[in-house]
Amino acid sequence: MDVLLDGLLQAVRMLLTGDEDTWSITALTLRVSLTATTVALLLGVPLGTALALGRFPGRRMLLAAANTGMGLPPVVVGLFVTVLLWRSGPLGAFGLLYSSTAMVVAQALIATPIVSALTAAALQQVDPDFLLQMRALGATRARALRALLAEARLPLLAAALAGFGAVVSEVGAAQMVGGNIAGQTRVLTTAAVLATSRGQFALAIAFGLVLLAIAFAVNLFVTLAQQRDSRPSS
Repeated sequence: MDVLLDGLLQAVRMLLTGDEDTWSITALTLRVSLTATTVALLLGVPLGTALALGRFPGRRMLLAAANTGMGLPPVVVGLFVTVLLWRSGPLGAFGLLYSSTAMVVAQALIATPIVSALTAAALQQVDPDFLLQMRALGATRARALRALLAEARLPLLAAALAGFGAVVSEVGAAQMVGGNIAGQTRVLTTAAVLATSRGQFALAIAFGLVLLAIAFAVNLFVTLAQQRDSRPSS
């Protein structure tokens, strides 16, 4: 207990004094995770929309695959991306393994099924006659789809939050494809694992506190957005 308390105090002191390594690792963590989440949204929202509204052969199989992907082990994704980017692999010529780009690819693969499955679930909860009503009012199909997405904006925001939460906190894929290289691919989760293995508990706790602060900030933003949106108009 004394070790934990001492480590916690040292971690707070380290954060308040602006430790350069801690904040550079934090900046890289945010850059990689936000980029991966953006890619997942660009891929997952259209896919989830198609799964929710489309009627085509194999739709249920794809929806089941997206739901299964929500529980996909990050280590499996890391192994898959490593094989692809290995020097003798299909994409090895690009030399992306052990880079932040490889980490973005792996994290985007983790987040995309989450975003697509939650998007499909959100759109399926909207009144099925909504699109018909919009078309009857003269809206084009594209405009009706935009209105539908706006109607489900809060669940879509939650889908983005879930995707970001999945990638910012994962460690297996990030370490496999990034290599945990100081100054290049070391993020908060892999840095915490390394610090713990070295017995640097204060540093590991500092990384953990930063992760908690990021999670709290993102959840606070979503909560405020939901509360503001749910207020009755005057």
